[in-house]
Order: sequence, then C-alpha cells, then structure tokens
Amino acid sequence: MANNKKIIECVPNFSEGRDMQKINSIVDAVKSVKGVMLLNVDPGEATNRTVVTFVGEPEAVCEAAFRAVAQAARVIDMRQHHGAHPRIGATDVLPLVPVSGVTLEECAQMARQLAERIAQELRIPCYSYEAAAFKPERRNLAVCRKGEYDALADRVSHPDEAPDFGARPWDEDMAKSGATVVGARDFLIAVNFNLNTTSTRRANAIAFDVREKGRPMREGGKLTGKILKDADGKTLMQPGTLKGTKAIGWFIDEYGIAQVSMNITNINETPLHMAFDEVCRAAAARGLRVTGTEIVGLIPKRVLIEAGAHYLKMQQRSVGVPEEDLVKIAVKSMSLDDLRPFNPREKVIEYLLEDANPKKRLADMTVKEFVDETSRESPAPGGGTIAATLGALAAALGTMVANLSAHKRGWDDRWQEFSGMAEHGQKLVAQLMHLIDEDTDAFNQIMAAFGLPKATDEEKTVRTAAIQRATRHAAEVPLETVRRSFEVFDLCRAMAQEGNPASVSDAGVGALAARAAVRGAALNVRINAASLSDKAVADDLVAEAQAYEEKAERLEEEIMAIVNDKIGE
Repeated sequence: MANNKKIIECVPNFSEGRDMQKINSIVDAVKSVKGVMLLNVDPGEATNRTVVTFVGEPEAVCEAAFRAVAQAARVIDMRQHHGAHPRIGATDVLPLVPVSGVTLEECAQMARQLAERIAQELRIPCYSYEAAAFKPERRNLAVCRKGEYDALADRVSHPDEAPDFGARPWDEDMAKSGATVVGARDFLIAVNFNLNTTSTRRANAIAFDVREKGRPMREGGKLTGKILKDADGKTLMQPGTLKGTKAIGWFIDEYGIAQVSMNITNINETPLHMAFDEVCRAAAARGLRVTGTEIVGLIPKRVLIEAGAHYLKMQQRSVGVPEEDLVKIAVKSMSLDDLRPFNPREKVIEYLLEDANPKKRLADMTVKEFVDETSRESPAPGGGTIAATLGALAAALGTMVANLSAHKRGWDDRWQEFSGMAEHGQKLVAQLMHLIDEDTDAFNQIMAAFGLPKATDEEKTVRTAAIQRATRHAAEVPLETVRRSFEVFDLCRAMAQEGNPASVSDAGVGALAARAAVRGAALNVRINAASLSDKAVADDLVAEAQAYEEKAERLEEEIMAIVNDKIGE
C-alpha cells in the first residue's frame, strides 16, 4: 500500500493543424476524462498536424486517448487531407510513455490493449510500434507507416503488411479514418547545454563528439579529409559517446551564447546527468566549459532524483536524504537555473499533477495543526494514524543516525555502507508517511459505506457488502503499518551497533517508537477485524499482526540492551 502512483504520458499526433474547431473538439474529448491533465496542444499549419500531450494515471489516460481517436475519426476525413508531414490516419501515431511507477513493458501492454479496443470498437486498423511491436521491424515507425495513407488500401489486405489489429478489406470507413499506429516509447528529454562560447562550429563539434550518430569519417582522420563511404556508397560514421541521443550545436541570439541542443531518446540508457557530465568532458577537451543546462518542456521526477543521487555519490555523501534535497542538488549540480529561475513545481510532471489537484494531507500539516486535528471530537485521525506517524518518526530517526554516520570524520571508508542504510530508511519513511493519510481515508470509507441507502433489500445487500469491503480495508491498512514499522527495527539495531556512538540514544528512541507503532497499529487491526463477517480472513489478519507484535517486543529489548550498554560505557 505504499504510495507509488502510476503516471503515464500520451502524445498523439492528429492529421489536422489548421481547423481550430476540429482541433478543439479533439482536445475537449481528452479533457472530458477526469484525472487527466492536458500539458500542451501544438498545431502546425504547414504540416497540417497537431501534437497533443496529456498525462495522468494509466486507466484515465488510455480512456482519454480512445475518446480523442474516436473524435478525430469523426471530424477528420483523410480523403481530403493534405500536409507536409508523413501520415497514415486521422490519428496518425499514438505513443504511451512511462512517467512514474510504470515500466516501459507495462506501457507496451497498455498500448496493445488500447490498439485492440480502437480496432474493435471504432473499426480503425492499428499497427503496434516501438516497445509494443509484435514484429521486430515494426519497432520502426517508418515501417508501420510505409507508403503512408496513399498505400494503405493495398497494405491492409496483404498478409505481410496487414495491421496488427482490425485487418479487413478496404472500405469507405477506413478510407475516411485511415489507420493508427499505437505504441510505447521511453520518455524523451529535450535539453540544451549552454557553453562559454559564441562559436556554433565548436558547439557542433561537441555535439558530434557525444551524439549516438557521431560524425562522418574522413581520410586520415583530418577535418579536411575526404568523407569515407562503404561499398554501397553510404557515408561511414564515427559514433559518438552517448547512446540514445541526437544533438546539434547552434547560436542563441537571445542569450548571445552557443548551445549543444540534445534530444535524449532513452533516459534509462543515457540519463540526463550522464549527458551533462559527458558534454562537460567533451567541452573541456576543446577548451570550453558548460555554464548551465536548459530543460525544454517537462520531465519525470526521477530524472532529478537520479541526478541528485549521482552527484551526492560523486561527493561520497549519503544519498539517503529527503526528495527535496536530491532535487536541490540536481538543480545546482547541472546549473539548471543558469539562464532563468528553475522551479521544479513547474517543470516536473508529478509536481504539476499534485498542484493541479491540491489536497491537504495530514502528513503535510505542521506539527501543531496535526496535533490539534487529532485532538478534535472527530474520530479520525485516530490511533491508526498516530501509529503510522510513530513508525515514520522511528524510520526518520534511524535514517538520521545513518546519515550522521556516513558523514562522520574518520569513517570516510564506510560512507557507502551507511548511505545504503539511509536510503532504505527514506523508503520506509515515505511508505509510512503515506499510511498516515491512508489510515484516516480507510476510516472515512467505512463511514461512507454506513451512509449508503438501506430502504430496500437490494440496497441493504449493497450497503452490507460495501461495509465489509471498507472494514477489511480498514484492517489491512494498519497491518501494512505493522509490517513497515517492523522493518524499522533492523535499521535501528544496525545504527545502535554500528552507527555514530554519539547518536546511539537516537537509535534507541527509534526502536521505542517502532515498538509503539507496531503495537498501536496491531490494536487497530484487531478492532476492525472483529467486525468482519469472514472470520477466517479476520483470524489471519489478527494472527499476522500478533506475530509481529511478539517479535517486535524481543527486538526492542535487544536494541535497548545495546543502547544502554553503550551509554553506560
């Protein structure tokens, strides 16, 4: 039940870039789905094409994509379409992109399911590309779109060229809508690296040094040498150092500097911080310096988290610090605020989604606000929430000792050991912080279930089932608090035994808080399980909680013995 919200991005391209009424109707279809945030609408008059970008949880995004495809098929007639950009249908290409809590493989499966639904319900043939491709050659969008719309009539009935979903003889419906290419790809980052030069030529040289394609090979390895070609007459290329990147150098009049402009197409293979470091290295080799980084558009949060951790490791400092600290380190290390202020709340997709749907969580309150809210006559927040809070504080104390130990003078050779412990501690903190609100939400779900109508037998049946579901959930949430709080003991014991001796009492307080969290959450398991009609389930929940309680008692005694022994020395 840890908070790991799944977020994906969708970037469909529609074959209409001139008629704003049609474009707006497609955008309205996207906006009609609750939980979806529209990020950008980019119509192109010359290409007669519009790129729409939106994000949200997978189910909502896929529904919005389906509605947009349906609307595009209604308002766009491919028989009348003309434009400069390659196209195969009213919705030309529709990629799903993992942002947070979702793998590329999961996006690929979603894309296939979406393509199948489009083909079945809308009767629009669909090809699957990139990570969703069924055939290796169809990973390439150009292969799926071969011959474009004009060749589609011949392709759809050909066994080797037929779409993956919705293959059938050419008809008037298909003539109007064309086909759609649905797939999954990695997140693309557009980024500019600022240089302390005005020379476009030197910026280009750096871009050629690092981009995957590299530069043409020349006779004698000289800049003025003849370009070398293979037996087929194709230019031989010397690859650059960064996989999954495209780059070029240019001069920016607005700032009076040259930049290396880069698209990172595979952030798993080449994360942003790796690209930054490599461009810095290539610039230094040519007597230049990178002065800052400019991110174009939005990025997933993990890009900055990974960068912050990378630069802390380079400093041999613990990476087990709060998320905000990692983001700050990333911003400073890559000089993201070189040309203009960089606000993560405006550039990170997850933060934008949070701010678009603000919800005052208990975990976001000040200590006084939280205490006051607990003390009021409302039954929630109650004991389960307090137990989760104690667990989070216990994990935070253990993490603090780990961080202090990682940075202790004379213990430099052990910083990685303690950093790993602190990183694990931060994960426990995040999980338990989520459970603070989850427990109160679970209680509110029970109250909502009790509030359902009960005038008829049918309503009574529905109400009873809802109450039981909510009650079981209300027992499972504190059980999760028990499990996560129990994990804190390992951290506190390690810190009591191996951590900074000056902080051994903090490890002891952490163990005491963890024990209180386990016992307190177990009480909530018992009281909620008692109301379950399924006694076998209730017994299992209670038995698991009690087993953790017994082990927690022994661990607390062991840890306190270590603490008292060290304090008494």
